[in-house]
Amino acid sequence: MRRVAALLAAALLGAGLAACGEGGAEPGAPEGATLVLDFQPNAVHSGIYAAQANGYFEDEDVDLTIREPSSTADSAKLLNSGRADLAVMDISDFGIAREHGFELAAIAAVVQRPLAAVIARDREELHTPGDLAGKTIGVTGVPSDDAVLDTVLRSAGVDPSEVHPVTIGFNAVADLAAGKIDAATAFWNAEGIRLRQMGLAIREFRVDEFGAPRYPELLVVANADTANASLATGFGKALERGYDALGRDPQGALNDLLDAVPGLDRSDQEAQLHALTSSGAFALGDAPASSQLEGVTIGRWRRWAHSAGLLEGP
Repeated sequence: MRRVAALLAAALLGAGLAACGEGGAEPGAPEGATLVLDFQPNAVHSGIYAAQANGYFEDEDVDLTIREPSSTADSAKLLNSGRADLAVMDISDFGIAREHGFELAAIAAVVQRPLAAVIARDREELHTPGDLAGKTIGVTGVPSDDAVLDTVLRSAGVDPSEVHPVTIGFNAVADLAAGKIDAATAFWNAEGIRLRQMGLAIREFRVDEFGAPRYPELLVVANADTANASLATGFGKALERGYDALGRDPQGALNDLLDAVPGLDRSDQEAQLHALTSSGAFALGDAPASSQLEGVTIGRWRRWAHSAGLLEGP
């Protein structure tokens, strides 16, 4: 689920888009399609697995295979090379890919709000983003982390030059727990949950509460040919039903995930799903859980991403 914009940009250079999902299936047979996740399956993907378990994709004549990436850059590379029909992508990766001229289209949302945050290890010491001035803050080295950190800091009038960023890769949990850093950019629904389970009294500065607009962190993306085909239409309808099922019965959707991926820890996934549902991460505005996209929301994200230096174009 990690943002991999730097790796994505390198992977996309020189690669061409190809249509996929044609497959030569018999007339009237379900159309085969492959969806590559952004990360190992976890609670954030529960709506997808609910749709699969309840047969909603089959109802739309889509024979869907869900694949895990072997690395965090796989989703984009497989989609770009035509070896996958659909991919879950971080919105920042999607935007950067578009800036490189690739004709990708977002057809659905996995979550409806940002999952990115700056997480402080000591809530008693760090009450507001202003308290981050002079502190050591870990970042992965991915450009979107810089945009998140700068936005949170500027929301309190702190210039980014007033903190000490250090590149820690994806070791936020270990480094925060060990006291090596004061705060780190991370996902509140994953690293934030893990740190609380370890007994740390953390404080989260979620980016959409400190300077950024509400936007869908994770998207389902296709290339232009697939996005304009009946496959995408059927997939979208089925996924919307999956998120409706999640909204009505979160525990049932979680069970669908755990049944499909038995190696997951139930208590961890329950904590993550509770964090997501209680914060309205799956809801579109005040509406129930939804996988729909709003152009106005994407436009607000694009303007913020440009102002934060994440995208070059307006």
